[in-house]
Amino acid sequence: MQNSKIQEKPMTTKLSPQITAFKWGRVDVDGFSEPFRDVKLYPVGARAWDWSETGTRHQPGIQPADVTELLEHGATVVVLSKGVLEKLYTMPETIAMLEERGVTVHVLQTEQAVEKYNELCATEAVGALIHSTC
Repeated sequence: MQNSKIQEKPMTTKLSPQITAFKWGRVDVDGFSEPFRDVKLYPVGARAWDWSETGTRHQPGIQPADVTELLEHGATVVVLSKGVLEKLYTMPETIAMLEERGVTVHVLQTEQAVEKYNELCATEAVGALIHSTC
């Protein structure tokens, strides 16, 4: 009788899930049945990005506390979106913290952020904060 146990190929890099579709107010992520409005993506996972957890607002913007979870999940590259209309800022302290930890950071308009994130997914331990509106 054959062993019906499925063998998984060990991965040397924990890959982040791809963004499969994006439009205003909606981010579809591979492996998740429900879309996200704003999303935190990181190696081997994703979850809704709830701004109220850290008190994030468009200004002053993305805080160090917003990206900490990405680093805790092993991200060595981080993509931060500015929003579709580039209304979401990133605090200088956030960029400084990432750079001090040797993390490469890309701050881009949302469609560009999605493109960059998906490009990096194949080879990097990438994390992202994607804001799907303004």
